[in-house]
Amino acid sequence: MGKKKSGTGAWSADPRDALRAHPDFDLFQMDRGGTPGWEDDKGAAKKFGAQRGGLLSELQERLYAEGRTGGSRSLLVIVQGLDTAGKGGVARHVMSKVDPQGVALRSFGPPTEEEQRHHFLWRIEKELPAPGLIGVFDRSHYEDVLVARVDELVAPEVWEERYDEINDFEADLVAGGTTVVKVALMISHDEQGMRLMKRLDRPDKHWKYSASDLSTRRRWDDYQDAYADVFRRTSTDVAPWYVVPADHKWYARVAITEILTQTLIDLDPKWPSVRWDPMVQRRELAQTLSTRALADSLSETDEQVEKSIKSNREVQKRAARASKVGDGSDPVADADATAREAEAYAAAAAAMADQQRTRRQKAEFLAERDGT
Repeated sequence: MGKKKSGTGAWSADPRDALRAHPDFDLFQMDRGGTPGWEDDKGAAKKFGAQRGGLLSELQERLYAEGRTGGSRSLLVIVQGLDTAGKGGVARHVMSKVDPQGVALRSFGPPTEEEQRHHFLWRIEKELPAPGLIGVFDRSHYEDVLVARVDELVAPEVWEERYDEINDFEADLVAGGTTVVKVALMISHDEQGMRLMKRLDRPDKHWKYSASDLSTRRRWDDYQDAYADVFRRTSTDVAPWYVVPADHKWYARVAITEILTQTLIDLDPKWPSVRWDPMVQRRELAQTLSTRALADSLSETDEQVEKSIKSNREVQKRAARASKVGDGSDPVADADATAREAEAYAAAAAAMADQQRTRRQKAEFLAERDGT
């Protein structure tokens, strides 16, 4: 059955399930041009990704606010792949959907002389995302069991020990409040060659090309073996690998967008509670406003509060709908979606009650001025 054309787009399966590297995952049988879980076309994927971007942005802002007010949670997105696989596109086309101040992008090249004098995780630990941030690693500590292995930078017994060290390191990160999302973009040999040729053909892309790209390409089989061992030995329950077919850039981008959105939905970040009393702060602020400005603020109260209620309720509804992926037969997902919708209505009711208190307080401020 062929793919549908020009539809609205939807996932038939959560890409976290469709793309996860389970113990029986076979990299060498993987279709690098496939689109697991997505049965629509490129146009629908772009539309769907843009729509998801709004929800992704809202959830990311809540996580950021949480971190700014004492929260300890963060998200680390590790992106691996050979040259031309599309790692840069993740930053440009996926992470551009969220507020850049909430994103910490780091790129790891060959270790410097200083880095080589330290443990291989030393440079990684320095760049971990702070609470509230989404950290994006373009390459990562996995270079030390990929490049270091293929290029024989260290002895086999050294990189062999690193798999367990990485698993322990990531388990500690998760235990400390950092959710780890690991994405590997797997491109086919022919597609990589075509993309490298485009860089040679286009003068404006020459800067992206390096003579070392060919030496890496000549060791294609060695890198595939190394990646296969990475997936086999470091795709854990707390930090699984999502192996994304990357011959279609549009698919890789919509898949990663969905993985991140579903991850944030599960994190369910909330607007943080404040330790100060809004009623007290409102009184002090009102004393600095002119009577006209205070009256204008009173007239805007309903609009502002209702805007907040509508936004929060819409985000909760969209998150509830988004959590229902596939045929909708998952009772856990259904229950979670129902709970989210109920929570949205409860929050709206509380906000409406607060709206009345706010209006009364501002009216009292104005009455006090009229009485003086």
